Formats: sequence, structure tokens, C-alpha cells
Amino acid sequence: MFKYILILSFSILIFNSVSLPQGGGLIIGDNYRVFPSTTSQSEVFITKHPTNSSILFSSANTLQFTPTFFVSEGVYVSTDAGQSWYGSDTCKGANIFFHGGDPSIAIDKDGNFILTRKGSTSFPGVYSHYSTDNGITWSAQRTISTDELERATIVSDSDPSSPYLGRTYVCWTKLVPPYSIGFSYTNDGAQNWFTPSSLSTVNLRRAGGEIALGPENQVYICWAGVTSTSPFTEVQVGFASSTNGGTNWNVYENAFNMNGIVGILANKQNIRVNGLPRIAVDLSNKSTRGNIYIVTAQKNLLPAGSDPDIILRKSTDAGQTWSAGIRVNQDALNNGKTQFFTGITVDENGGLNIIYYDDRNTTSDSSSIFLARSTDAGNTWNEYEISDHNFRPTAIGGLGQGYMGDNIDITSVGNKLYPVWMDNSTGTYQIWSVPIEILSVGVEDENSISVPSEFELKQNYPNPFNPNTIIEFNLPLSSNVSLKIFDATGKEVVTLLNDFKTSGNHKINFEAHMYNLSSGVYFYTLSADGFTQTKPMILLK
Repeated sequence: MFKYILILSFSILIFNSVSLPQGGGLIIGDNYRVFPSTTSQSEVFITKHPTNSSILFSSANTLQFTPTFFVSEGVYVSTDAGQSWYGSDTCKGANIFFHGGDPSIAIDKDGNFILTRKGSTSFPGVYSHYSTDNGITWSAQRTISTDELERATIVSDSDPSSPYLGRTYVCWTKLVPPYSIGFSYTNDGAQNWFTPSSLSTVNLRRAGGEIALGPENQVYICWAGVTSTSPFTEVQVGFASSTNGGTNWNVYENAFNMNGIVGILANKQNIRVNGLPRIAVDLSNKSTRGNIYIVTAQKNLLPAGSDPDIILRKSTDAGQTWSAGIRVNQDALNNGKTQFFTGITVDENGGLNIIYYDDRNTTSDSSSIFLARSTDAGNTWNEYEISDHNFRPTAIGGLGQGYMGDNIDITSVGNKLYPVWMDNSTGTYQIWSVPIEILSVGVEDENSISVPSEFELKQNYPNPFNPNTIIEFNLPLSSNVSLKIFDATGKEVVTLLNDFKTSGNHKINFEAHMYNLSSGVYFYTLSADGFTQTKPMILLK
């Protein structure tokens, strides 16, 4: 059909552009450090502004060892959708000498940044600070509770139709008897907090504590129930719900069983891990709206195998009943590979996105970051390695045996995903991220006001690619369009499009993995109203 003589001279780059099973796709950009420094950054979190899609707020447990040991909370802010960041490794809200790290963050309906943290050893409890200038300056501390606790978590109600609009909720796990889940809220941007209450009077040891909001302004909290003796195994997930702003609660101490991976990972330099539950709720306008998802890291309890796996449970009835466990990571069961620590978010289209550490593509003493994505409520999954390098976990001194941080996180804004994780590939644990764009399903038409003046077939991007790429073309008039893929011998391998298309700009997501194509040079040809053009592209596997 045609012949090409190609002289290819290029540097081979790693393009993490990947596809979804239902025909949509992800474009994954370059990894970067959010706030490069010499301070250790762990326990990383990220949240979004409720009305300004350009503003992101991230935080971390920060540790400085010289000239003296110091624990604080990082404040990292982007006002351009993650392209650049500013901030500090120290939350400067007074009194900075009594900060104890373990931050949780939110942005309320008025754009107030709210950060909760632990107190120092001498002043235990939950404390908060707020910022009215996008994290540049911070209020003095406000005392929420003086309980001995693990990290508190917060969430803010920004639903304009909610009777609790602007209310920010906080929960935490009490570490000394009587064990319980503590709870409070503020209605004025964290200037004042209501007297704390306890969700349950049952004296059971618990760990974690995560909070989320439902589509009808429900407040949901989950936690791990643990055994009363060492090693304090996480054996069940507790769940509580409130439909009246936290005044009354329905509490299920054992919503479902789990077997968390609490302890150390000997193959990873004895770092400390846990299976603590993370929660997300579908607030999209899709049929899955209202689904509650809880994800944990488990082993030796099906569907988890003998090595740590990521397990999901979901509820479609506001937490009254829960599905059987769903194994999120899709590598072979009991293959000796290790998945641990999770972050979860549901995007605006109802897509379920979970990140975790994974070592299937590296040595057992190292890890990278994977994203699992489902667009059918967790029934099927595609996984993508989103980090472009591996790292070898080691413990950070000063915060207990094996500590490297216990949390990673992910949020979504529009068609963008923003994951954050910590790794020590630079010699110090730092927050890493990568921009991820969610492509629309199948063909994406961009019908601009101005009609293209001529037929044009553009170069696919990214190129080289693995395993998907975008093919874009312009039509100056509506016509029947054919778009086909050929191999290097001129043999047709795929017909991507054979249909009538209106004038304008059009994009097609080509998913090579669906056609079992091998690495090599391919050609794509556009034919429309007598116009024909062919361009080369390179698939690297």
C-alpha cells in the first residue's frame, strides 16, 4: 500500500501513558518533588479547594534532625493546578515549639485552610490552625481535645444545598482507656470547636479513624478494631454514620472482618506498616452516586493472599451492609509480592482511584507506586505504575521502630488526578507527585467556534507510547472519515474509525494493548473527502 524509509534518531523516553478497559485513558506526566528540601517529609496528604480548581493544599509530617530534633507539619500550596508549589516545612502557627506532627488538612467553603495536628509529648491532644491567605500565615493553635491520640482526620462540608454548609468535622482514635473515637466540629473556619464527644462507649481498642461526607450530607467515619494484646492486629473495620451533622450516630463496631498487615516488613529493611482503612464516597452524578468504599492492606484472609494485598469493600446502602472483599491489585495471588499503604479518591465521573506501594516490578527490598482505577464501582480494575523510579524504603529515626510514615494520598479535580507519596530516592524522604489526566471515553470531539481551514492529521502524542496514544485531526467540513493503523509491512492491523464526522477538531484514544501489538513502528492513515495523510508512530513495550 505504501512504503517508508525511516531514519529514526531519538532518545528513548519513558512515557507512562496508559489506558482504561472501558475505552477511556490516562495520560501520566513526569514525576516531581512537591517541595524539595533537606527536611524529611512523610505522612503525606493532599486536598482541593471546593470552588477554585487551581488551588491544591498538601501537607506532611516533617522531621528535622539538626541542629536539634524537631517535628512539625509541612504546608505546601499550588495555585496553578499543581504546576508549581510554594510553602514551608514548618506550619508557623503559634506555638511552633509544641507541634507534634501527624497533620490532617481541609479547605472550607470560604477558602479557609484548616490544619489539625498532634501536640508535643508534653502537651498531648488535638490542635488546629487556620489560614485565610492560602497558607502563607497561620493562626495560633486552637485546642480541640487533650486526648492521647493517633492522627486526627478532618473534612469540610462545601455542598451549597447542605444544612451544614461550612461545617468542618474532625475525628480521632483515643489511645488510652476508655478507648473510643473522639469527634468534634467547627462552624466558623476553625476559630472555635464544639465540646468533643465519643461515638461509642464500648471500651475496645481501635486504630486509625477516617472521615468522609455522603451525598445527602451524611458524616461517615471508619476505623480498625484491634486485638487487646501485642501485636495489636487489626481484625475488624468499625463504621459509624450520622445524618444530622454528628449529633447522633449509628455505630457498627464490626462492619466487616479484616486481617491487617500491622507489624514490620522484614524484606523492606524492617519498616513499620499497617492496614488502616481509608474511606471515599462517590459524590458524582452517575448511577454509583452514594457508594461508600473502604480500602485496607491485608494478608492471610481471602481474597488477600499470604503476602500483603490491597482489599476493597463497598456499600450501596449508606453503610448498612458491605460487599465481599475485592482484591484490587491484579498480580497473581500468593506470588510473594508486597502491596502496602493506600490512598483513595472517587473522581467526578464516578471513577474509583486507589494508589499503593508495590514491588512487583522491582526487587523485594524496594518499591514503586501503582494506581488502580475502576470505572465500574470496583468490579474490574486496570493498574498503572505511576512512579518513574523505584526506591528502597528505610526507617526514619526519632519516631519509633521502623517508621517511614503511615499514609499516602490522592485527590481529583475535574479530569485530573493528584497523587502524593513519600520516597527516599534522594536520600531523604520527600513528597512526590505526578500529574494524571483522565481522558474521555473513546472519541473526544472539540468543536470550537472557529472551523479549521484545512484537513490536518497531527502527530500522535505521546510518541513513543505504551500502551496508548492520542491521534488528533482537523476537518474543515463534515465528511465520512476513515482512520486506520498499519504495521511496518503495510498490513492493516486496526480500523479505528469509519464513520461520518462533523467539521472541527477530533481526538481518538488508540489503545494498542487491546490488539495485542508488539513493539515497533506503526503508521496511521486518515482519509476524508479525497484527503489522505499518513504518519508514523512508535510503540515501546
